[in-house]
Amino acid sequence: MSDPVRSVEGMKILHTSDWHIGRTFHGHATLEALAEVLAALVAQVRENDVDVVVVAGDVFDSATPSAPAYTLLTDTLVALHATGARVIVTSGNHDSAARLGFQARLLREGIHVVTDPTGIGEPITIEDADGPVRFFGIPYLEPAIVRQHAAFQKPAFQKPAFQKPAFQKPASPQPAGATEDDGRPLRTQAQTLARAMGLVRAGMAEHPGRTVVIAHCFAAGVDATTGLEREIRQGGIDMVPVSLFEGVDYVALGHIHGRQALTDRVRYAGAPLHYSFGEQHKPRGSWLIELAADGAVDARWLELPVPRRLVTLTGSFADILSSENVAAHADDWVCAVYTDDLPQTEPMRRLRERFPFCALVQHEPLRTAAVEERSYTERLRTAATDEERIDAFLAHVRGGAGASPQEQELIREVLDDRTRAEALV
Repeated sequence: MSDPVRSVEGMKILHTSDWHIGRTFHGHATLEALAEVLAALVAQVRENDVDVVVVAGDVFDSATPSAPAYTLLTDTLVALHATGARVIVTSGNHDSAARLGFQARLLREGIHVVTDPTGIGEPITIEDADGPVRFFGIPYLEPAIVRQHAAFQKPAFQKPAFQKPAFQKPASPQPAGATEDDGRPLRTQAQTLARAMGLVRAGMAEHPGRTVVIAHCFAAGVDATTGLEREIRQGGIDMVPVSLFEGVDYVALGHIHGRQALTDRVRYAGAPLHYSFGEQHKPRGSWLIELAADGAVDARWLELPVPRRLVTLTGSFADILSSENVAAHADDWVCAVYTDDLPQTEPMRRLRERFPFCALVQHEPLRTAAVEERSYTERLRTAATDEERIDAFLAHVRGGAGASPQEQELIREVLDDRTRAEALV
């Protein structure tokens, strides 16, 4: 745990995200380990005299969390509040906004849970000795759903009527659902978040002061964890340009599970717990942000404990089971990748006899299949979304020709309809 920070200037903001309460790790429950880590986070908030804790989405791992998941969330938020800090939570793509929003009504003053897209332009205002800090929470915005909201059915900025020429014709009626300025429906995260930031900027103009934006998205330039940040990647069409956040003093992002600083003012905190072997080398923690009176940002990393280390062991089956490996990794989560030509008999059982916490075993022989077969297999393995899987199949059966722009549009419409139908169930 990092030493307490005792600076006397600026509002102290702890930026965390992606708790994923209720997530399993290769079939193993993580609730107990996460409770340990979140207790350490609460201690850091207390030791560093944090003023505000922001949680940038994916609080739960499922839209239907279990009762113990709700209990851990409530206990953690109450413990954070007891330190004297204010708490602001936004919903992510894994959360059910409705269920998380219901949770908000059960909590006490000083804990804010932001799930309503129609309130994006209204900040949560927290004062310090230097004046107000405006916190704009942006819940995860699914284009197929959010474009039905009235707040997203016209551009955020409109010239006042007195600025328009007297002879100007009335504006044409907007088509059903939110659209871009040229009339096209909002389809991507980039388009939708741009509209949301328009609402934020309108709120900034109405409520001057230092500003913090909390959002859950896949920003351009991030180093993603292979196979993990899969839900809103969509082959680049949902990449959000960092330029959308220009003019904001600090942007607390969620969705990416590894710590990253895209700029001095735009950062990901990552998840507090390792949820994939792809994350094993990424530190766990949160950002302690000190926001000065003039909007200057000082960022410090607060490391969180790792209840059980993750390690990947690669080699022959016999080498993996060597006494040296067992002595070093008997208490670690183990991913065993054995390279023997032939598959082993009952490899998991034999590995767990030496590594009780072996969670994953993979057979990757040194001899590989034909290039063509490997190419198609790799396409499917690296596909992050249904859209990419469909494109991989089309390329396979059509000699490398994936979906045309018209087909891509049709595929997105079908997937949007499915998403909207599932959301209404």
